Amino acid sequence: MFSYFYVINICVIIVFICLFFITRKTNKRWSKINDYLGKVTTTVDSIRYGNLSTKIEKIEHPTYQNVTDSINRMVETLNDREKMIIEYQAELMRQNKLLESVINSLSDGILIINENFDILRATPKILKWFGVKGKDIVGKNVFEFIQPVKDENFEISALNNIEIFIKHTPTNNFIISSQALSSLEKKRFVLIIKDITTEKEIETLKEDFVATLTHDLKVPIVAASNMIDLFLANKFGEISDKQKFALDNMKTSNNSLLELVQILLETYKLKEQGIKLLKESVNLNWFINEIVNEMQPIANDSKITINFEAGKNNLSIDADPTQLRRVIKNLISNAIDHSNTKKPIDVKIGKIQNFTTISIIDYGQGISETEIKMIFNKYYSAAKKLRKVGTGLGLYLSQQIAEAHGGEIIVTSEENVRTEFCVKIPG
Repeated sequence: MFSYFYVINICVIIVFICLFFITRKTNKRWSKINDYLGKVTTTVDSIRYGNLSTKIEKIEHPTYQNVTDSINRMVETLNDREKMIIEYQAELMRQNKLLESVINSLSDGILIINENFDILRATPKILKWFGVKGKDIVGKNVFEFIQPVKDENFEISALNNIEIFIKHTPTNNFIISSQALSSLEKKRFVLIIKDITTEKEIETLKEDFVATLTHDLKVPIVAASNMIDLFLANKFGEISDKQKFALDNMKTSNNSLLELVQILLETYKLKEQGIKLLKESVNLNWFINEIVNEMQPIANDSKITINFEAGKNNLSIDADPTQLRRVIKNLISNAIDHSNTKKPIDVKIGKIQNFTTISIIDYGQGISETEIKMIFNKYYSAAKKLRKVGTGLGLYLSQQIAEAHGGEIIVTSEENVRTEFCVKIPG
């Protein structure tokens, strides 16, 4: 019995001794785990605060080493990404500075506004013209600084070369255009303001020069024309047939020169005052016949006949006879100049819906599709191809006169076959 209790005591003592050693070994292991977790925590905190050079030291334990390697690889990857981001940021900064430098060096002023017309950003040119320093302009309403020159629809989203007045720079002339930034969630607009003071001065000088020159030219031309008429009327004695032939040619050339000067003057007046029409009832049969008879001597020099058949219907329209005569004469003159054959020129009257039409048709060299798009442009002239005098203003002025009547001139042409200029006038 005694020995039984003795054995039990020995066994209990042995168990406690084993538990002691097991507990001690377990405490050491937990101590190592705590140390490792402390290192991991320190490393993660360093990464969180931007220190990507921190790494966990190698531990001679297979389980811990795998975790260590994974964390260290993650740190290296983050470090590489950070370097790439820094390089991208540096490149973006360089590109931004370059773009800003280019924009700031432009002669035009640029500003960005929101849908409430508040200024978000502006270039140095704008600051100078508006008389504002630095960021003081941000948040200001654009209409505190500008106003339209004319009373017209000043819709920001549809501005296109509209003249404006800048209050701080009243002596200069400006135009403004806009472009919506549709790619942004919020509405933004880019406004481009251009100083056109120099261009305006040059344009004014040019127009004044043209007006003065043509006016001064008209006086001696008219005087010469009157003198030729006196010679032809035998006011200074009888003239021979040869002299009459020479004087007739001089008179024709003089009339062409006078018409050219008159077109220049009318074009100048058109821009300054617009076309003022003095309408009256015009009988087209009589009106066109009179113009054809006037132009036939000029066509005879090119051995061309002008055909006109009076319409059966006695058509009449409300038009300015002086201005309409200028259009028809110009179109017939062009037909004569650009006809490289001896085929006749046809003049016809007709009706298209609510319009009366006057068509001038020639069968000469024709007009290409490219030229048709340009012939009514100011100063465009195809006359130089035939080495003839021409400014290109005649067709431009003719179209403006037709439009002032509420009509237009339509051109159809087939090269080396026929060309038709159709004048459409309401009525």
